Amino acid sequence: MAVLAIQQIRRMRGGAQSHLMLGDDGNAWVVKFQNNPQHLRVLPNELLATRLAALVGLTVPHCDVVEVTPWLIERTGELEMDLGQRRERCRPGLHFGSQLVGGLMPGHVADYLPEEQLVEVRNMREFAGMLAFDKWTCNANGRQALFYRKGRERRYSATFIDQGFCFNAGDWRFVDAPLRGVYARNPVYRDVTGWESFEPWLSAIEQLEPQGVWEIAETLPPEWYEGDVASVEGLVEKLVGRRSAVRELITAFRNSSRQPFPNWNQTLATAQRGQFAAPGRDDSVAGRIM
Repeated sequence: MAVLAIQQIRRMRGGAQSHLMLGDDGNAWVVKFQNNPQHLRVLPNELLATRLAALVGLTVPHCDVVEVTPWLIERTGELEMDLGQRRERCRPGLHFGSQLVGGLMPGHVADYLPEEQLVEVRNMREFAGMLAFDKWTCNANGRQALFYRKGRERRYSATFIDQGFCFNAGDWRFVDAPLRGVYARNPVYRDVTGWESFEPWLSAIEQLEPQGVWEIAETLPPEWYEGDVASVEGLVEKLVGRRSAVRELITAFRNSSRQPFPNWNQTLATAQRGQFAAPGRDDSVAGRIM
């Protein structure tokens, strides 16, 4: 059963031109519409990737399918898309919804923190886990996060948002490059000292049962992928097959010009890379297409 949107609250920032909507469940939902300016496949990407991230233990917003009725669109002037040369009414039907971080009465929510606050984020270690996830899912966008703290709390916690460009956005191909799907600021990776820093999330990805991926894919509304079942099946099959490639993809980022892991134990890294890499395998995966 989809959540029913009963009121539009405001427009949201971002390329998908989402709208904040009140659902009949009493929650505020950031809704991405089928006719958003980015791509229709942003919707299945969001639902599949967000639920997979939750499945491997990462902090992401609760997400669901949100129904917006023709009646609500007709009576809400702001429910439209700016498509450059023209404007178009938001399409009624089933859309992707992500619960608003902090709810309608948040304590403090920020999308940017000064470095002295950033390095004190409560779940800083999860940035390494999210890196593993973004490499697995081939996130073509920079990693996005929101930081939330309750009223009198001093330290923030990170929630990872915006999975719409996973699976190479609308292409549903896996074109890997070292600097894709990474957070823009290196301090979030300063505590990475070796492969153990990616646990338990890396092992959760590598050991994830394929059935779990298929079950999430089966929840996608057919109109989100225009009934092209073969494309969804191909996406899931490739995703399942990539679980064993995540360490290589992380290694390519580690060896990149970003030098993101200054505290990586080089002796440990060399030993473990030899343990997990197949004989003769090249660690460089930049530009590889699967």
